[in-house]
Amino acid sequence: MPELPEVETTRRGLERVIVGRTIASLLIRERRLRWPVGKRVAAELEGRRIGAVERRGKYLLVNVEHGALLVHLGMSGSLRYLASPAAPRRHDHVDLCLVGGGCVRFNDPRRFGSLHFATDPERHPLLKNLGPEPLGDEFTVDYLHATCRGRRVAIKHHLMNSRVVVGVGNIYANEALFRARIHPARAAGRISRARLTVLVDRLRDVLRQAVERGGTTLRDYVDTDGTPGYFKLELDVYDREGMACKSCGAPIRRVSLGQRAAFFCVRCQR
Repeated sequence: MPELPEVETTRRGLERVIVGRTIASLLIRERRLRWPVGKRVAAELEGRRIGAVERRGKYLLVNVEHGALLVHLGMSGSLRYLASPAAPRRHDHVDLCLVGGGCVRFNDPRRFGSLHFATDPERHPLLKNLGPEPLGDEFTVDYLHATCRGRRVAIKHHLMNSRVVVGVGNIYANEALFRARIHPARAAGRISRARLTVLVDRLRDVLRQAVERGGTTLRDYVDTDGTPGYFKLELDVYDREGMACKSCGAPIRRVSLGQRAAFFCVRCQR
């Protein structure tokens, strides 16, 4: 599933080419996404000028004068800008067509993505209860320590809870915990403030580095011009079961935590 770095990479790519352009139409070939695409979405966008492309957690916001198109890439979705659109492929479900030519094409093989229009995005049900951005000023060690206090939930699950902090999915939770030397199954409430300070710093580091590398491509993800993300080459533990730890040489193990894979070093993390 695309996580914060992949969505931020997509946002930056779109920002360069569509801000200031006017939307000609929204061509919907398949409405049956995670939630059906509303019949009024196209009408709300046609003829509107794009003022900005923003991100909130894993959601992209294409802002127009009276609201925003909210896009979630789901598990397998991608947005690509096509200056000269070719014939759509099987999973090309939606085109955001622009005046003067070109389009942004939404491809989603599994159809777990979604598109919504919101006149007040901050109050939209999908956004209003989200936690702070991990790269923002509100995500501090004081904040994380307060949310962890008394919690028995595994720290990896805690980091992946979008009401606690947004945009941190399985890949980067695993990577940040390895860099902080914290076992993914350790109870959040049993981690000292000093170790949480390291975790906040390492989470920020891994997310920033992943954005710089264009995200992580494991199967479906590509950025807006079709380029895969290269952070996969720098992964320390994720998807490296049985391989040697880059730090100590011990084998990387994989366990299931709440139906999600957790990867960790048997020596480095406790």
